[in-house]
Amino acid sequence: MVVNAATVPDTSTRRAINLVLATWVSAINFWAWNMIGPLSTTYASDLALSSTEASMLVATPILVGSVGRIVIGSLTDRFGGRTMFIAVSLASILPVLAVGSAGAAGSYPLLLVCGFFLGIAGTIFAVGIPFANNWYDPSRRGFATGVFGMGMVGTALSAFFTPRFVNWFGLFATHVIVAVALAATALLCIAMMQDSPAFQPNTDPVLPKLKAAMKLPVTWEMSFLYAVVFGGFVAFSNYLPTYIKTIYGFSSVEAGARTAGFALAAVLARPIGGALSDRIAPKYVVLASFAGTAALAFVATFQPPPDVWSATTFITLAIFLGVGTGGVFAWVARRAPAQSVGSVTGIVAAAGGLGGYFPPLVMGSTYDSVDNDYTTGLLLLVATALVALAYTAFRLHAHEPARTKEPEP
Repeated sequence: MVVNAATVPDTSTRRAINLVLATWVSAINFWAWNMIGPLSTTYASDLALSSTEASMLVATPILVGSVGRIVIGSLTDRFGGRTMFIAVSLASILPVLAVGSAGAAGSYPLLLVCGFFLGIAGTIFAVGIPFANNWYDPSRRGFATGVFGMGMVGTALSAFFTPRFVNWFGLFATHVIVAVALAATALLCIAMMQDSPAFQPNTDPVLPKLKAAMKLPVTWEMSFLYAVVFGGFVAFSNYLPTYIKTIYGFSSVEAGARTAGFALAAVLARPIGGALSDRIAPKYVVLASFAGTAALAFVATFQPPPDVWSATTFITLAIFLGVGTGGVFAWVARRAPAQSVGSVTGIVAAAGGLGGYFPPLVMGSTYDSVDNDYTTGLLLLVATALVALAYTAFRLHAHEPARTKEPEP
């Protein structure tokens, strides 16, 4: 029998504590996942990397962190969020230390290999969405997933603090600090975190569950939308230090501070998107996100002068992307079958991460070194956002009821 969380004493307090803990775990793991991005310009300079090589270095952790979410989401359905939060945090420690060692050694091939395993930290997102869903009633899940999504602030923390820590403590010591934070976070989860009383383990084999989730139309519809909004956020959060340094000539620390502003704006906007989706149909929240993203990406092609105009452009773009990420996952929470939320979340989250894998590669390969601009890459973002806008407007229904039963595997 499923226990109704509303009937458990002090559930409101426990619910809040667990949501805050989950958001913190996400933030630390996102910081770890984004350890390479803020230092990419330093690596590019020290190792004499081409634009394409630097882009590959940034994109590799994104790829693994994305694909890995498919499996992690299904494992969360089976073992619960608490166990998986602890497991992912502990499993991310060694890759963080390995990346620090590879960077200190000045080895590009080793950085790529270690960056591959650093992607483990990026799978944390697929744990938190079903964990938050289990703690909250359907009418509040947009808020809950939006708050958990604020764990994306880890990218802002990394962008702002990682270059400064390197200046203060050294490259490897910076990675040790983050590894210690991961270990402390895992211990905090062991001591304080709980799964919701409403959580019921889904012990079905992982592959049939994934196969069943892939048969749901909601899985593919939301995957496409999330690939655009979250992919855009991840891509800019990782590649913006390179973009800012290349276009505007700022130092790594200065570029990191500005990237942190972009990431923070998206993080703060995400729960707004989720809360709005609790009040109006998520479709309209997502439509506004795509329209704003297309408009601001187009403005960025004109290279607004620093700092006021460029900051306004990219922070507003971040807000539209953040609102969209909150809106899409509020939509997922409404439509996905309860027993398949983890599986659907894993696939959708993977699509979002994959959406962030390709843009850095595109930006690097389409960079015009003669005119020093990224116009082609930005126009491709404009086109993608407009396609997503049209698809959402004409193909998806605003008030489609949630599915209560998943198809047979």
